[in-house]
Amino acid sequence: MRSIIKTCILITLCSITHSLFAQSTTIVNPILSGFYPDPSIVKVGSDYYLINSTFAYFPGLPVFQSKDLKNWKQIGNVISRPSQMNFIGHRMTRGLFAASIDYHDGTYYVTCTLIDREGNFVVTAKDPAGPWSNPIWLPQVKGIDPALFFDDNKAYIIYNSDAPDDKPLYSGHRTIRMYEFDPVNLKVAGEQKILVNGGVDINKKPVWIEGPHILKANNWYYLYAAEGGTSVNHSEVVFRSKSVWGPYIPFENNPILTQRDLPADRKHPVTSAGHAQLVEGPDGKTYAVFLAVRPYEDNYYNTGRETFIAPVAWKDEWPIINPDSKEIKTFYQVNYKEVKQKNALPQSGNFAYTLTFEKELDPSLLFMRTVDSSSFSLSKAKGLTLKLKPETCMEYGNPSFIGKRQQHLFGSAETELKFSTNADHEKAGLIIFQDEKHFYYLCKSVDDKHKPVLQLYKSNTESTTMELLEQVQLKTEPQQVKLRINAAGPFYSFEYALEPNKWVLLKDKVDAKFLSTHVAGGFIGCLYGLYATSSGKETSNSASFKYLKYEGNDSVYK
Repeated sequence: MRSIIKTCILITLCSITHSLFAQSTTIVNPILSGFYPDPSIVKVGSDYYLINSTFAYFPGLPVFQSKDLKNWKQIGNVISRPSQMNFIGHRMTRGLFAASIDYHDGTYYVTCTLIDREGNFVVTAKDPAGPWSNPIWLPQVKGIDPALFFDDNKAYIIYNSDAPDDKPLYSGHRTIRMYEFDPVNLKVAGEQKILVNGGVDINKKPVWIEGPHILKANNWYYLYAAEGGTSVNHSEVVFRSKSVWGPYIPFENNPILTQRDLPADRKHPVTSAGHAQLVEGPDGKTYAVFLAVRPYEDNYYNTGRETFIAPVAWKDEWPIINPDSKEIKTFYQVNYKEVKQKNALPQSGNFAYTLTFEKELDPSLLFMRTVDSSSFSLSKAKGLTLKLKPETCMEYGNPSFIGKRQQHLFGSAETELKFSTNADHEKAGLIIFQDEKHFYYLCKSVDDKHKPVLQLYKSNTESTTMELLEQVQLKTEPQQVKLRINAAGPFYSFEYALEPNKWVLLKDKVDAKFLSTHVAGGFIGCLYGLYATSSGKETSNSASFKYLKYEGNDSVYK
């Protein structure tokens, strides 16, 4: 009898252990690798929807869906039609700033800022995959980073704005302000009110209080926002009040998230963390999504600001992000079931995939400023055919360019190109692009004797010209050529192949820091792009790209 009881207990313990193990999931940071900054998230039922800034790339504001906060699938883009807006004339780092996604009573709302033009706007949809409405502009909301807050039968719009009376006490002096909002007629109501002036302690001259959100919990209204600027001094701070209109009292142990005080020489550093939003996880616990970066050296990174996640603990009715570790971790263990996405591109850890161009473009691919559907075509035989356009990537128009994000510090992008020309101003190939003045271009063209060549160019920071770094003449005109760009932290290398699996190094150890956000400035990350141009002249020529293969292999995930 005792033996039977022991056996039953053992079986029960094994069953419980197996059940717990089966419910354990490892979340890998960043959850969206590469240029996916300024995340905003909303939970609707058992689904999570997350959006990011895209600045002057088109389509704008990708929409991701998840069931478990780990596996994300892009289901659409908020700005998907040129009739909604375009960004012609904008520098790539301008355009759409931080957006926020919300849900109320069957409708999804996205609020955002189109900087340098009309300002803040709201769009709506019944399905987060789209289509989303045309923008409704909010001229009274003067500032950036608008977000909605729904409280019972009322709604509010909260945002970053200028110092009181437009008289800053110091550089970076900003305020958080709020209006009541009409979610049916999509307009503000009443008078605005300043909720936060300067930041946690204006006597210490805090800078760039921005990216605000309001959360109601524990009979408190929590106002939380980024502070310190989006670089190495970035942080997240929190205030609370018994009334939605304040007064908001800062947490005495602010900031609730930052990496600025950690040793610079730590292994696999994550820096610049802030711009967070809190959400309830599948386990009922609170989590924060936020932006941060992964430098390969000092403050140099080419992958842009990425989307990370960390657990949140409530202590004395205050939220603390990443409570058990000062450092943001690469791996977090959670006690709920993983739900994988069907037909989704991987977004975290090391991965590889190949994009083909038979029927439609993957929604993650980006154009510059708008989409010109007449400038490209897709087919099983040729892949992606790009018409050579006079526009170049050094200007503020819409060149023949389709790009994907660099998502790893170490990795590669590869394509197979079919292109011939008799004119040296006509070029087609693979580019690694940070902005109009910071890129490297590996391309096929002809030299001054009209002989086919492969060329490597570097952008010129002082003009709309390029510097030739390397050139190799081809003995014969190839049917096609494979091109590959390899990323290795502070270096890029450039290769080509005229025969299968016979790669030839064109140039090694090219300075990657030149393409870093730290050098280029702005808010965006690098893209690998398929790019064809006739450099200011009209032409009927075109170039075909059979595929775009991507591979990432960062050591932190091994």
